[in-house]
This record gives sequence, structure tokens and C-alpha cells, in this order.
Amino acid sequence: MKLLSEILLKENYYKITFKISASKHLFLKGKINGIDGTFILDTGASNSCVGLEQINKFQLKAKASKTKAAGAGAVGMETQLAKKNELKLGKWKTKTLTLVIFDLTHVNQALTEHGMQAVDGIIGADVLMKGEAIIDYYHHKVYLKK
Repeated sequence: MKLLSEILLKENYYKITFKISASKHLFLKGKINGIDGTFILDTGASNSCVGLEQINKFQLKAKASKTKAAGAGAVGMETQLAKKNELKLGKWKTKTLTLVIFDLTHVNQALTEHGMQAVDGIIGADVLMKGEAIIDYYHHKVYLKK
């Protein structure tokens, strides 16, 4: 029987490794606009996002947005948008990523209170759908189509 990774690599998928924390959060490394970052992989997040404090780090061209963000115990948060960003996860890449920018302090506070590393942002369903993602929880891999 062939391994899942062998089949997916032949089907033009890239393999990206993630780590699972004690809290069962999935963490992965990536680059936005060529700059390294740490992200939560969140299938329940509709859009990929970064924290307000990361605008300069990732060289984002943020613009005001009327959309309010909600999630992880917070609602009605003001947002900004940054369009046409490059995201690279392993060898997979897109140059058209729109990022939602909002205050992730509550997320990072919860992570650090549980002994975990703070994150720069969240990789959401927008990226997972664009990359036709397949997540292998057992082997800690996410596959994204070339």
C-alpha cells in the first residue's frame, strides 16, 4: 500500500510540516513578503490574518476595513486589510493573499499563559481552500497543491 505522502507528491502537492502543541493547536512556519513568521493553522478561521503589531514587520500596505472580526472569545474587533501579499509555506507560494489585520493580543496572551509561543498570525481556510489542502494530523503534515 502506498503512503499518503507518495500519492500526494505525485499529484503535485507540496508537503509542509507543522507542530501540534499540548493544547492541540497546529503551528507552522512561513513567510509573508519574504519575512519569517510563526502561524497557527486554523481550519475554522475563514481568513488568514496577522496581528496589528505585525504591519511593519511584514511590510503590509494596510487599509481600513468596515468588516468586524470575531473569534477566540472576542467579537466586534476593528480590522484592516492588506491585499496582494506573498505567502510562502514550505515550497508552496501565492502572491495574491489578502490578509485581515486585527488585534491578536488576546490570542497571544492565551498562548503564552499556557507556556506556548506567541504567533504572528493565523493561516485560515482561504489559504487551505486555495491550496486544495489535505491535512495529515497523524504525521503532522499539511499538503498544498502546486
